[in-house]
Amino acid sequence: MSQIFSDAFNKNPNAMIIIDPVKDEICYVNLAAEALLKQSNKTLTTLKATQLFRHCIPTLFTFTEEALIKTTAWTRDLHIQFNDDQPIYLEVSAGKISQNSNQRKEFICLTLQSQQEINRRRIKSDAKFLHQNGLEHWKTIEHIFREFEHENKLILEAAGEGIYGVDIHGKTTFINPAAEKILGWKSEELIGKSMHEMIHHSREDGNHYESKNCHIYAAFRDGEVRHVDNEIFWHKNNYPIPVEYTSTPIMDNHQLIGAVVIFRDVSERKLAERKLHEALNEVQSLKKRLELENAYLQEEYREEHHYKEIVGKSLAIRKVIQQIELVAPTDASVLISGESGTGKELIARAIHDSSQHKNRPLIRVNCASIPRELFESEFFGHVKGAFTGAINDRAGRFELANGGTLFLDEVGEIPFELQGKLLRVLQEQQFERVGESKTRSVDVRIIAATNRDLKEEVAKKQFREDLFFRLNVFPIESIPLRERTEDIPLLANHLLKIARKKFVKPNIQLTVGDIQKLIDYQWPGNIRELLNVIERGIILATDSRLELNLPLTNQNYTSLKNDIENTFQIQTKQELSNLDKQNIINALKACRGKIFGQNGAAEALKIKPTTLASRIKKYQINRHQYIN
Repeated sequence: MSQIFSDAFNKNPNAMIIIDPVKDEICYVNLAAEALLKQSNKTLTTLKATQLFRHCIPTLFTFTEEALIKTTAWTRDLHIQFNDDQPIYLEVSAGKISQNSNQRKEFICLTLQSQQEINRRRIKSDAKFLHQNGLEHWKTIEHIFREFEHENKLILEAAGEGIYGVDIHGKTTFINPAAEKILGWKSEELIGKSMHEMIHHSREDGNHYESKNCHIYAAFRDGEVRHVDNEIFWHKNNYPIPVEYTSTPIMDNHQLIGAVVIFRDVSERKLAERKLHEALNEVQSLKKRLELENAYLQEEYREEHHYKEIVGKSLAIRKVIQQIELVAPTDASVLISGESGTGKELIARAIHDSSQHKNRPLIRVNCASIPRELFESEFFGHVKGAFTGAINDRAGRFELANGGTLFLDEVGEIPFELQGKLLRVLQEQQFERVGESKTRSVDVRIIAATNRDLKEEVAKKQFREDLFFRLNVFPIESIPLRERTEDIPLLANHLLKIARKKFVKPNIQLTVGDIQKLIDYQWPGNIRELLNVIERGIILATDSRLELNLPLTNQNYTSLKNDIENTFQIQTKQELSNLDKQNIINALKACRGKIFGQNGAAEALKIKPTTLASRIKKYQINRHQYIN
C-alpha cells in the first residue's frame, strides 16, 4: 500500500476495513473503524471476516459476492457484536479493489456506518433545517407586523381604541398609545411577551383564564374574526378593566401568522348600565309597591264601601266626631275601643281622611287573622328565600303605609311574645324585612282598635303595658248601637239606600213599624248586624215591602230569659267557658304551672296534655305566672 493511499485510508473519517474474500482475512483496519468497533488494529486483523460478522454470515457471503460481481454493494443487514456487548447495527458500503500483479488478486473495501449515529445525525440535521426555516419564517412574520405598524402608524397613534398585535404564539408584536394608556403598560414592557399572560390571565372572579379558551387565540387558530363584549383585561396595577374587543386574524400567503386586537374600555358604559339597571329595579320595586297599595285599597273599597261615612245625630256620635276633629291634624297614636260591629274602622278612616296623610294610603291589618309564624313577614315584609314559600321579595304593611296611616284592627289579638317587636318599630319607626339586614325607615301614623279591655289585659300580663301606653295616646270609644237608638232610623235609611243599589231593588221602603222593630231590638252585633238584617230583608222582600226577620225583640228576649232562669238552673256558653278557664287555672296553681307528666295539671284534670295545652292557648292563660 503506497504512502498516499495509506494516509488517505487511515485518516478517512469513515470506518473502513479491507478484507480478502478468498482467504477470509481482514487485511487492513483504519483508525475510524477501531473507534467504531472499540477494538485495536491488532485484534481486528487477527480475526477472520466471518468471525467479525459471525452473527450474519449468510448475509456477508451474499453481500461480498454482489460486490465482486458488480464492483459495489450496499446493505443495512449486517451487524457486529463482541461477547455480551450491545450489537452494532451497520450501514455497509462495499467496493471491489483489484491488484495488478502476476497473480491477480481482488480485495473488498467495506465502509461501515453506525445506524444509530446515522439516525442521530439525521435528527440533528432536520432540527437544524427546521430551526433555520423557523428563523426565516419568524423574520417574515416580524416583517409583516412591522410593515403593518409602519403603514398604519398614524392611524394607530391617533386611534382612541387600544390596538395590539400578537403572533401565532400569542407574543406581543406592537401596541399603540391608546392601549398603553388603558392598560398602564409601556410598549417595551409588553413586546415579545405573552399578551394573554400579561393582561388576560384571569376572569373577573379571580379564576384562571385558560389560554385554550381565549377568543383572541381562537381567532388565529381557526381564522375566524371574534367579537367579544363581556370580558376584562387586567391593568398593570392589577385591577380589572371591562372591555369589548375584536380579534382579527392576519394571513400571509394563506397562512395564519397572528392577530390584531382592537379594544375599548367600557367601564363607564358598564357603570351607566349598572346604574340604569338599579334604577329600573327601583322603578319596578316602586311599581310593585304601588300595585300592592292599589290592589289593597281597591279590595278595601269593595269590602268596606258601606262604612265610608259616620251616620248619626246622637250626643255619643257628636262627641266621637269632635274627638276626630281634635286628633286628626296631629300625628298622635289613637286607640279606638268598642264592641265588634260598632264602626271602629269608620272612625279610623275618618281620622285618616281629615289628616295630613290623607293623600297616602290607609292600610288595614287584621291582627287576629295573622298566623303567629307569619307575623313579622306580614308587618315588616320579607326577601326572596327568607323562608319556605318566600318566592319573591314582599313589602310589609308598615312599608306599604309609609307616609300614610296604619290601622291595627283587633290589636289585642297580637300574641304577647310578638308585641315587643311591634313596640320597637312604633318607637323607632325603623325595621328590617325578614331575611334582610338592611334597616328601613318609615313615617307611619298608627291607629289601633280593639274590642277587648286592654287595661284588664295589661293587669293579667297578657298585653304589654308599654305597648298599651304607646297606642293609647288619644283614646276614642266607639259607642254600641243599643246606647244610641236615636241614630237607628238614620242608619237604617242610609244602609237601605246602599243595599237597594247593590241588589237592584230601588222600590223597597222602610215603614214606621219597621223602624220601631229596629229600635226595639237589642243589636248585640251592632251596625254590622243592622246591615245584615237590612240586606236579608231586601233579598226576602216582595213588591216594595221590606221583610224584616229579627231574632227576638228586646221585650220578648227579656221575658223569655226570665222564664228560663226561673224554671231551670241553666248556664250560658260563656259562663261554662269561664268555669272551665277557672278550673284550669286552679289546676295550674295546684301543680305550680306544670302541664305534662306525673303530678301535672293534665293528670289532675284527667285530660290529655295536648288537650290542656290547646285550652290554655284558647283561654290565653299564662301558665308561667303559676310557677314558683
